[in-house]
Parts: sequence; C-alpha cells; structure tokens
Amino acid sequence: MCGIAGFVDSITQDRKDVVRAMADLIVHRGPDSDGYYVDEHAALGFRRLSIIDLDHGHQPIPNEDSTKWITFNGEIYNFPALRAELEAAGHVFRTHADTEVILHGYEEWGQEVVTRLRGMFAFVIWDAEARTLFGARDPFGIKPFYYQHNDSTFLYGSEIKSFLAHPHFVKEVNEEVLPDYLSYEYIPGEQTLFRGVKKLLAGHMFTYADGELDIQRYFVPDFAPESAPDRDEWVRRIRETISESVDAHRIADVEVGCFLSSGIDSSYITHEFASRTEHVRAFSVGYSEERFSELSYARDFAEHIGVDFSAKVLGADETFDAVAQIQYHMDEPLPNPSALPLFFLTKHAAEHVKVVMSGEGADELFGGYNQYREPLDYELYQKVPAPLRRAVGAAAARLPKVPGRRFLSRAAKPLRERFFRQQYVYSEAERMQVLRKGSPAAQAAVPTAERTRRIFDEASGYDDITAMQYADIQTWMMHDINLKADKMSMAHSLELRVPFLDRAVWATARRLPSEHRVTRENTKVALRDAARQVIPRATADKKKLGFPVPLNEWLRQEPYTGRVRAMFASDAARTYFDQDHIMALLDRHLEGVDGGMKRIWSIYCFLVWHDEFFLKR
Repeated sequence: MCGIAGFVDSITQDRKDVVRAMADLIVHRGPDSDGYYVDEHAALGFRRLSIIDLDHGHQPIPNEDSTKWITFNGEIYNFPALRAELEAAGHVFRTHADTEVILHGYEEWGQEVVTRLRGMFAFVIWDAEARTLFGARDPFGIKPFYYQHNDSTFLYGSEIKSFLAHPHFVKEVNEEVLPDYLSYEYIPGEQTLFRGVKKLLAGHMFTYADGELDIQRYFVPDFAPESAPDRDEWVRRIRETISESVDAHRIADVEVGCFLSSGIDSSYITHEFASRTEHVRAFSVGYSEERFSELSYARDFAEHIGVDFSAKVLGADETFDAVAQIQYHMDEPLPNPSALPLFFLTKHAAEHVKVVMSGEGADELFGGYNQYREPLDYELYQKVPAPLRRAVGAAAARLPKVPGRRFLSRAAKPLRERFFRQQYVYSEAERMQVLRKGSPAAQAAVPTAERTRRIFDEASGYDDITAMQYADIQTWMMHDINLKADKMSMAHSLELRVPFLDRAVWATARRLPSEHRVTRENTKVALRDAARQVIPRATADKKKLGFPVPLNEWLRQEPYTGRVRAMFASDAARTYFDQDHIMALLDRHLEGVDGGMKRIWSIYCFLVWHDEFFLKR
C-alpha cells in the first residue's frame, strides 16, 4: 500500500528533484521509504508503506533487463499463483513482492494482465525502449488514480496534491462542475474540481505514447441474475465466497486488524477474520453525545467473538478542528459527514496496526440501501400508462397539500430522472438559487440525469433495483465511498482492505436474483441470511445507519456556527455563491425552520477545501 506520482515529458528541468518533490507531498501514503526512476523522457516516483516482503519490495522495480519499470499502489491477493505461473514460463523475479507479478505479467500477457489480478490496484509501467507508459485502475476503483494531459506533459498520481510540485501544473478551480458537486456531493465521471485534472475511472486502463493518450475500459460491473437455485443454495454460496475472500485478504507480513461498527457488514467480516486468525484487534469510533454513539453494540459483539476492542470517542471541538485537514487529504471537497468519524477511526487504528479489514461494498453488491426498495413501492403504479402518470405527477407538483404528492411526482418519472443519488444534496432548482447569479458555474449547469445517461443506457435491460445498484457502483461507490475510505486511511498511513469488493465475491453477487437482494421488508436479504448463520441475529438484522454524526446539532451551537458563518462571509463565498441565500440557509437552520444540515455542510466543505488549496498552499 503506497503512493505513486510521476510524469512523462522531455522538457522538465531537474527531473529527479521535481518527482521527489511530488512524492514528498504524498509521504503520508508511504512513510517507510521512497524510490525513483528517471530518464530523459519519464520520471516515476514512489512512497512505500511496507506490508509484504518488508526488506526487498522497494519500488520502482525493473524487469530482468531493466527496460521496463513499475510503480504500484495496492495489493494483489492471488500473486503467489500468478508468480508460479510466470516462473514456469521463464520469468526471473528479484523480490517476493506482489508488485513484480504485475510487471512480469505485463511482459507475458500484455494489457490482459489486468484481467488476471485479484485485488486493489493503481499502477504504471514505463517501457523505456518503446517510450510508452501503461497504467490501470482496479475494477471497483478501490485505489485512486489522477492524471493531467496537456501539450507538453503527462502528469499522474495517487493524489492530485502531488501535481502542485510540478512546474507545468497550473492550479485552477474547474468551476463548471461545481453544480454537479452541489447535487451529488462529488463529481460524477472523470472530471475533478481542478481544471484539467481527470480521474482514471474504475475498470479502465490507459496507454500514453508520443503525446497521445488512449483509454480503454476493461471491466463492466454487469449483473447477470439467475432464476435458480433457491435461497438456501445462494446463502451457502455467499458464505463460502466471503469466507474465502477474507482468507485471501489476510495475506501480509504485518499485523492486520478490523474496523467494527454495530452493523452487519463489518461484523460479518470481523467474525470471518477472527475465526481464522489469532489475537485480532477491532477498532471503532463514537461520540461523547451517546445517542449518536453505538459503541456499546460494537463492544458487545467484539466480546461475543473474542477479539480485542478499542474505540475512539469524539467531541465537537476535535472534530471541527480536523475539517481542514480532512478536506486537504480528500483532494476534492467531500461533504459526506461519515468522513469525520472515519478520519479519526483510521488515525486510532494506525496507532496499533498497519492494515485493517473493512466492510465497504456490501451495500452496492448485495442490495443494502433503503432506496433500493423504492421500485417495489412503485411496482403497481408503474403499470399505469406513462402519459397519465406524468399528467398526474405534474398536477400533484402544483398542489403541495395533496396526500402522496411526492409519490405521485416521483413515480411519474423514469428511473434515470428520479435516481436518488442525482439530487442527493441540492435539487437542480436549489443549486441555481445557491450559485452566484451569472457565474460560470450557474451558466454551465447541466441536468443531473445527463451526467449518468450513459450508465442508465447501459442498464436499460435490468430491473430498476439492479439498475440502481449498477449506477451506484459506478458513481456513489467509486467517487464517494471508496475514495473516502482510501484517502482517510492513507492520511494516517493505514492500509484498508475491502473483502466484499473482490473478484470472487462479485462473481457470486452479480448472479444473485433481485428478490434475494431486496424485498419490501428488508435489504441485503441473502447476505443477512448468510450472516445469521455465524453472528447473532440482532446484529445480522440491524438496520443500516452508516456513521451517525451529530452535525445537525453542532451547526446550531457556538463556536461552530460562527466558524461556518465566517466562511460564508469570505471572498471565496462571494465569488461562487449567492451570499444572502447561503446566510439565510444557515439562519433557517439555527431557527429550526429548515433541516438544511447537508446543504450547509456541502458549501462549508467546498469553502474549506478552497481555502486549503487556493489560499493557504
């Protein structure tokens, strides 16, 4: 688990110093050592967090004749089998690290190597003879990868902040995508809030040669539900698959711990890990406001399965003081409140272990969000002819006191327009009110459904539940859940592993019928059945809560209200937003008139991020 950064061009002076400075800006991703490869065309930088082959796995790693060099961020869990296959084919290894398997695999299989890798990864391979840079990102986007391509230079890195050290990088706000941020709480697609900087999307690979960039998609999260077998057989398959995945994810030359909340996902993973590992440590986080804290449930479960339990209790002062640091480490503003406790949870765990298991991905793969039950509520009404539904919905929208108004207006729309994530924070109308009138952002606003049109076109053959999962995997999970998990853990030099987001688990989940994922009564139906066989029923049946955060109350208290108000009064706020509108939003929240916590926090996080990257640094 590491950080990579570098560039390809022939004009940058002091190339070794530049790439070293880029790597130094992400030292938190790899404080154990650094390494570099530099020639007249490319510069590869690396920061290492030593997990496997502690003494010899230093990067960059060359092939046998030093014509190809690799830097890699992630873990490959099937590397022993791949190594044996490559050695049988005649490849000679210098280390026992998983990194070298990717390099020799590229020599043996070319770009197809990415389809053989079981794990999380973002890597680049420089072919010095062909002057070609090849790179890829794992199928679910567990590991991040950013790049900027202009006329003279190709920059890449695990984090955008590494680009700040390159003399050809021009730092500008990509204001045109600010409306997307306000609606989604992240930027869907490849764009970022730094102009010209893009994300390599999950399941994509690229080749850069002779100034040309070619990006190809190698993985599509295509569901293929099967009508058989019965639920009992699916439960058996799920149990076997998850157990095997956890076992594969145990590989390390350092101690591995677990994150443990009170919910099914982390509890299931912790149980499976503890059942085959001695002296497991589990970590959790809660609040001094006890009604927002579920530490007692997590502690009881830890005692039940016999693992050591350690928790961090947070207060408002400590949490607010960390907001700037959190937004800096995120690279782009992320107002998801769960980033706050996750930052402290990873910090706490990193004081004891170098690696943790976590439960990300279970909701998207097995149907865990309550929104997935919505299509079942609409099922009968959807049989009414669409023109009639649209007419009724339009009439209901004009009559706010009509019972069932929200149901009628939403059920009149196709899924691509009513998809919950698309207007998660601000509706399209609300974001136009909050943006400064006539600003580039206001003029560039695009309907949210347009941002995900391709995804819903691809999902046109699915039922609505499956289509929502398909969209979430390529938007919410990649740009929010996985990114938050990576950035918050790596901020404290902690490797976070996600056994649910595994090739073998996906092979089972993609075939699971929707009725075994979601019903009107419950979510993650088959997964809960599997969990009940090994963990207490109360834990397996527990409703999804995420990371509850007392932000709603804190934003009505001083000095926290004052911090937000001061930021809303700043020059940056005047540049991007209608200051009267956002001040009124805060005032209504203080008066208890409008529960606007998410909207307030979204603006505040953007302004804190802007302050970190465009004023302080």
